[in-house]
Amino acid sequence: MAITSANQLELLQTAEAVAREKMIEPGLVIEAMEESLARAAKSRYGAEMDIRVSIDRKNGRATFTRVRTVVAEEEIENYQSEFTITEAKQYMENPEIGDTYVEEVPPVEMGRIAAQSAKQVILQKIREAERDRQFEEFKDRAGTIINGVVKREEYGNVIVDVGAGEGILRRNEKIGRESYRPNDRIRCYIKDVRREVRGPQIFLSRTAPEFMAELFKMEVPEIYDGIIEIKAVARDPGSRAKIAVISYDGSIDPVGACVGMRGSRVQAVVNELQGEKIDIIPWNEDQPTFLVNALQPAEVSKVVLDEEAERIEVVVPEEQLSLAIGRRGQNVRLASQLTGLDIDIMTEAEESARRQKEFEERTGLFMTALDLDEFFAQLLVAEGFTNLEEVAYVEVSELSVIDGVDEDTAGELQTRAREYLEAEAKKCLDNARALGVEDSLFAYEGLTPQMIEALAKDGIKTLDDFATCADWELAGGWTTDGGERIKDDGILEPFEMTLEEAQTLIMTARIQLGWVDPSELEEETTDEDGETESQEAEA
Repeated sequence: MAITSANQLELLQTAEAVAREKMIEPGLVIEAMEESLARAAKSRYGAEMDIRVSIDRKNGRATFTRVRTVVAEEEIENYQSEFTITEAKQYMENPEIGDTYVEEVPPVEMGRIAAQSAKQVILQKIREAERDRQFEEFKDRAGTIINGVVKREEYGNVIVDVGAGEGILRRNEKIGRESYRPNDRIRCYIKDVRREVRGPQIFLSRTAPEFMAELFKMEVPEIYDGIIEIKAVARDPGSRAKIAVISYDGSIDPVGACVGMRGSRVQAVVNELQGEKIDIIPWNEDQPTFLVNALQPAEVSKVVLDEEAERIEVVVPEEQLSLAIGRRGQNVRLASQLTGLDIDIMTEAEESARRQKEFEERTGLFMTALDLDEFFAQLLVAEGFTNLEEVAYVEVSELSVIDGVDEDTAGELQTRAREYLEAEAKKCLDNARALGVEDSLFAYEGLTPQMIEALAKDGIKTLDDFATCADWELAGGWTTDGGERIKDDGILEPFEMTLEEAQTLIMTARIQLGWVDPSELEEETTDEDGETESQEAEA
């Protein structure tokens, strides 16, 4: 694209042709031409000169000018583009610092090298403008579905022509058994759009749960209109999926609306996803009820929810176990993703055996600790007593309601329970001292003898050791590794310590040791409260 000063209209024609081809503003192309001509002129007149070029948008005439700026004599650095007030008086009337003097200079005829350099500058500017246009066009389309044409495949990744740019469908974002050839039409979900050095990158996906949600939005008008909402989606791409929906209109069945007449709506989505089987489930605020729905088509007998651990136990009949788990655990895995809970599935026989075992263990504890016969111990367990602390410190009236237990018997039971607990506490303290626990930990309020013994067995023997612990080390917790939730056992978890209690104990220890200033904590809390209030006020 050699540009000469002889043919002025060719500049405008070239700019319009390039702008049309690249779908960018002609003005951007002309600005690139002006910069390239200015660079060529500097190579002719001198790199230190401030040479500027202006192309008339009507006739294409290129005007070359030299610009000099008036500066203080002591601040002058470039004598080619700056001059003092004294020197400026030769060209200007009443010059002041900061004024500029512009004079036209003869245009430059560009040789082969200069023309090639100008061409490179123009092409670079056009590429940058094209990239900016692509990013601006696609940045707001993230989270939507786009239709494209397959251009080629590179190392398992599919390059897709999406009109004004190219998207990439990575190997792990393809549905397993899909294969594409050039010029195949493809529908994808725009997962992310990023501005990178080599230009905007458009990342596509066909495995994202959001892709299925968007497909349903296209097929089901009630979802598009907001009458039905998709609350959660879980997918095993290409095999099976579960989608939870809720209707905000009592007269509309959300499941029926998504299925459509004779399954027409859901079948359209299934066909797009290469035959992926879809379970449409009614969403419910009550987690156990929602889980029962999510485990369909299996039938559930009972659900036990542990909200703190975000775990749930599901009891199913023996003949429903394989159906609830699904092939290679698929059904329970998708139900877990849909509800956000860890699910333990057991049969009614297994649950009965576990309860029987717990009953026998508690009966044995009461028989040993309270010196009771089996029948009496079983009565206590049947009434809901699970440990000795409950027997020792419960109101006497709660023990007296048991058949055959009067106030004197209840008092005797409590006395035996307290004596046993005191003996156990003394044994734990003796064991802790033998393990080298220092007085600072014994004197710390909030830790029972059993807790101190457990800490000592884990190497925590001083208040300093205790203060360096993390809350999850004491109370336990859950971490996610590769999408799988893993249980972290806490030292004091057997004593039913919560994360909040662990945080309080650790922070109190740090304050006692002088590691933390309580006033700073109060200031931080006040600041956080103030920010919250400010945000709420802005909202």
